[in-house]
Amino acid sequence: MRDGDMGYPGSTPYVESFAAFAAARWGWRVDPADVTPVQSVILGYVDALVELTDLGGAVIVNPPVYPPFFSYLRQAGREIAEAPLTADLRLDLDAIERAMQQATTGGRRAAYLLCNPHNPGGTVHTRAELESVAALAARYGVGVVSDEIHAPIVLEGSRFTPYLDVDPTGLALHAASKAWNLAAMPAALLVGGPGSAALASFRAGKHHGPGHLGAIAQEAAYAHGGDWLDGMLAGLDRNRFLVRDLVAAHLPGVTHTVPEGTYLTWLGFGTMLGEDPAAVLLEKGRVALNRGLDFGTGGEGHARLNIATSPAILEEAVRRIASVLPQQ
Repeated sequence: MRDGDMGYPGSTPYVESFAAFAAARWGWRVDPADVTPVQSVILGYVDALVELTDLGGAVIVNPPVYPPFFSYLRQAGREIAEAPLTADLRLDLDAIERAMQQATTGGRRAAYLLCNPHNPGGTVHTRAELESVAALAARYGVGVVSDEIHAPIVLEGSRFTPYLDVDPTGLALHAASKAWNLAAMPAALLVGGPGSAALASFRAGKHHGPGHLGAIAQEAAYAHGGDWLDGMLAGLDRNRFLVRDLVAAHLPGVTHTVPEGTYLTWLGFGTMLGEDPAAVLLEKGRVALNRGLDFGTGGEGHARLNIATSPAILEEAVRRIASVLPQQ
């Protein structure tokens, strides 16, 4: 900016820095030739899913899940097929198989948009779970696109498994925006396996790439932000157990699963605050959570809490939630 270089983006070692990060953090060997910079994770997965399906075709998702999994795909003319998570917020392989079978009836093309790690519950899918998904995708001819934007945010006791490490025919989206708080400067990477037909199909079309500042910032994060990331992860690790203890002590009747990854946690209020607890909490407690209803099936009676803040703010948030709950 000082030099006035705000024209069209130039070349940066963005892809190479991600490949080095993936090898160091996850033991995942990514060939830079199999990576394409894209404008953002959302636009990247929408464009990829448009390549893998036809107009009116089905995209399978696992609700409750990140709201743009619904809205952007519907705008792109795709139908949403839900395979809800289990009660403990893990992948339901039977539901996924039913959805794949139905979505491909009559030879229709269908795709599966995986959230790995999962937003909002913070579930980190195991290698065994992903291998089962890959086997089902192969059986029914369903293309898999994995949104792995939260991949760097996996906490003690869990391990991130890249989907492409078990199924090189899929596609995956990565970005530094969540782990290093760079969402205001979007950039992302679409990754395919060696010789990926899906990636080749994507590259045959025209797609927007990332902006100059986003690519520079994310290259710096992957290449030089390891110590900062480790400190942030340590803080999140403390916060997730703080929230667990606060909920147990002050929010009777509220369910909570300690997240394995992400900086998000999912609170269940049952019927005590109606279908949309977040609206009640905002109006009566002046505390803002994300509406569970926006996350699809299973979102009613729930709200999402962001724990990437100070312990003092989390304590105050729980105090305000407690002030709204019915007296036991």
